[in-house]
Amino acid sequence: MIALQNGVSTWLGEQLEAFGVPPEIAASAGDAIVGGILFVTAFIVLYLLGKRGVLPLLDRLLNSRDLDRHARTPIRRFAWILYLFVGITIAFGVAGYNGFLRSLATIAAAATLAIGFAMQDVLKNFVSGVFIFTEKPFRIGDWIEWHDNVGVVEDISLRITRVRTFDNELLTVPNYQLTDNVVKNPVDAKKLRLKFVFGIGYDDDIEAATDIIVEEARDHSGIMDDPEPSVRLTELGDSSVGLQSRIWIEDPSRADFVKTRAEYVQRVKERFDAAGIDIPYPHRTLTGGIDIAEGPVAGE
Repeated sequence: MIALQNGVSTWLGEQLEAFGVPPEIAASAGDAIVGGILFVTAFIVLYLLGKRGVLPLLDRLLNSRDLDRHARTPIRRFAWILYLFVGITIAFGVAGYNGFLRSLATIAAAATLAIGFAMQDVLKNFVSGVFIFTEKPFRIGDWIEWHDNVGVVEDISLRITRVRTFDNELLTVPNYQLTDNVVKNPVDAKKLRLKFVFGIGYDDDIEAATDIIVEEARDHSGIMDDPEPSVRLTELGDSSVGLQSRIWIEDPSRADFVKTRAEYVQRVKERFDAAGIDIPYPHRTLTGGIDIAEGPVAGE
């Protein structure tokens, strides 16, 4: 290959000399022309190979991972840019521009190091975004909780995730915050379990209160029968006995969750009032006595 390239370069140089081009210029021009033709040919071949082979293979791989369209697009674009850079490098090698190729490698290494230091946070968020797309700890439309924040995922990109809070505020969250910390996804299984503790007085009938709590759960159309509602005595507080109710909601949204829980708690409270079951508020009992001195206060 090298011998053929040198032979063609020499022939072109001789042809240029025949047209009156100085020998030293003709030889360099011949090498440049042959190198340019080889570079363009190699790049075109690699470009077509990428379009016809590499990209379709990448698309099948991404589809097998069941990634959303908005997730596939940036990954596909990044892979194509990387492929083109490799293709240009190979084309320079085929053209015989080894000196330029070494310089390009040195420049690329230095640029990569500088970009790495300057874009640490961006790269960290990018890696976290890839993790979110591949592992799918949550999806668009999911209701998630992290730290003291709660909201519904509206958009996921390779750098940030946008979450709409239940106060209608839009949070732009760097992806690394959602991968470096615990994220709770209450609706991942398409149903949500709610827990609520009803406090009753120590003198009240626990079985009667339990029956009321379960009956109101079964009568509510928004509460699932399977899994069935349950009640457990979980607390013996300073002022009340805690009965924890566990209920399930199917395909919950924030509105369903708040509405269902509010209606359920209200109905139980009304039944408690009708049955004479007390929901006590915290109180304190003071013990001891007060001494009242007779006569002048000491020191006056």
